[in-house]
Amino acid sequence: MTTAKLVVDRVRMAFPRRGKEPVVALEEISLTVAEEEFVVIVGPSGCGKSTLLRLVAGLVEPSAGRILLDGREIDGPSADRGMVFQSYTLFPWLTVRRNVEFGLSLRGVAAAERQRVARRFITEVGLEGFEDAYPEQLSGGMRQRTALARALANDPEILLMDEPFGALDSQTRQLMQELLLRIWEHAHKTVLFITHDIDEAILLADRVLVMTARPGRIKKELAIGLPRPRDISLLTVPAFMAYKREVLGLLHEEAVRAERSRNEVGGA
Repeated sequence: MTTAKLVVDRVRMAFPRRGKEPVVALEEISLTVAEEEFVVIVGPSGCGKSTLLRLVAGLVEPSAGRILLDGREIDGPSADRGMVFQSYTLFPWLTVRRNVEFGLSLRGVAAAERQRVARRFITEVGLEGFEDAYPEQLSGGMRQRTALARALANDPEILLMDEPFGALDSQTRQLMQELLLRIWEHAHKTVLFITHDIDEAILLADRVLVMTARPGRIKKELAIGLPRPRDISLLTVPAFMAYKREVLGLLHEEAVRAERSRNEVGGA
């Protein structure tokens, strides 16, 4: 993988505050994601992980720097970026099938093709038989399966995932992780994934990027050399545990630094 699909170039993000200094969420963030690569970002709470993903999605503009997808600067939302959030973002008045078809409908795709694509991805995420169910009739895991199918149905250039399994119980979360791994092995979409869960990060990623406490910067990049295809049986192997110890150590350093900074401010 050598082609840079996504380039984040010296991005800074500051949020203004009336009568006070701006809150700097991100400072000098630079990273690349290669074609078909699965990159996961972890970091302390409040470090700007989700802000970074929203910038890539085009939902907000950076204070400085630029973000490019396929060499073109991002200047707003587009169907070339598929987004899956932690919160359930399905339209409650639409069935599973209609939710999956929604983006295709906006693009003017013919009904027969919409149905074909929706059927394919509903099958891919294991929701056959629930095509006509409404979101309120689904479990949390099934809702996220629907959200994933909807994002994939649009055939985005990159899939952006912001803590997509964070609200699920541990067993459902593991099932969703394995589902995502199977889909990725088949489709090889470029993925930028945000999580607090270190096990999840290492299990899914080609590379893990560890961020500092606010203002968020890239502290370290770890190439994950575990063989693919993967499943949760890897969580107990020595190589996995070695990666986990390293990431835990890096995040602990940042937690200590953030606490010291808070104490210094409080004592000033």
